[in-house]
Amino acid sequence: MAGTKRGKILIIDDTVDIAQMLNFYFQAQGFETKMANRGGDGVAAARSWAPNLVLLDINMPDMDGYDVARTLRQHLRTSHIPIMFLTERGEKSSKLAGLELGVDDYVTKPFDMDELHLRCLNALRRANQESLTNPVSGLPGSQLIEEQLKTLLRKTNWALATSTVNNFGPFNDVYGFVAGDDALKTISMLLSDVVNEKGGDDDFLGHVGGSDFMITTTPDRVKTLAEAAIVRFDRDVPLLYSYQDRRAGFMMVQETDGKQRQVPLMSLSVGVISQAQGPFTDIRELTEVASEAKQKARQAGASSVYMER
Repeated sequence: MAGTKRGKILIIDDTVDIAQMLNFYFQAQGFETKMANRGGDGVAAARSWAPNLVLLDINMPDMDGYDVARTLRQHLRTSHIPIMFLTERGEKSSKLAGLELGVDDYVTKPFDMDELHLRCLNALRRANQESLTNPVSGLPGSQLIEEQLKTLLRKTNWALATSTVNNFGPFNDVYGFVAGDDALKTISMLLSDVVNEKGGDDDFLGHVGGSDFMITTTPDRVKTLAEAAIVRFDRDVPLLYSYQDRRAGFMMVQETDGKQRQVPLMSLSVGVISQAQGPFTDIRELTEVASEAKQKARQAGASSVYMER
């Protein structure tokens, strides 16, 4: 399965030789990888890159593995990511300390690469089966989104921004599924960057499915986040097109009857609601109002934000 891009693995280890060995090995197995040699850098990478799995060394100079794991579990945007400890320690107390922090597995150095590979596959499979993460973007998936929406119903100071990518289907058809997956990864990363730069620690970003995303935040931040997402989208996403299509501002799509039609480049529509539109008694009511706001944003044309008053 090499080269199939089976997921994103973040390697946090201050021993450069080990980090590079793991990096090369998992790339050869078809994974996307990123390395961090300091705990703080690893936390930042997890927040911005949204990996599907973190391989984490315990002994590091700035933040040890326990502190990194604790930080990842405490922040909403990284609390769902599976973590596997890599350590030279074999004591039962160290394993228990990791398990108490919510670490998913524990491998003692020196480790067998085939065993590590299988353990990683099992961790990723469990996360996917539980719908914890979207396999393409690495962002929280359906179960975590549902839990977050239930949490919103119990709060009094919240805002929800739901977004959809217009003309993603035609892009996928013309450029292919690999390019489509790359587009979703690009969009998830730019949305992650926006939430990291403009949002708070408790803000949540999820991948609903297909080309739909959602952000939960507070009413005072939601407009800034939505508008920043539009700006970043319009700046970065056109680069996914060929120079010819980008310059024209559209692409040509061939219909089943052989005729061609112009399709605009992808744009982002964001619908915003808050507790002011409530009270909401269940998730169904909440999602229906959010969907209506998103549809009104689409009707406004190109990249736009619609906020319910």
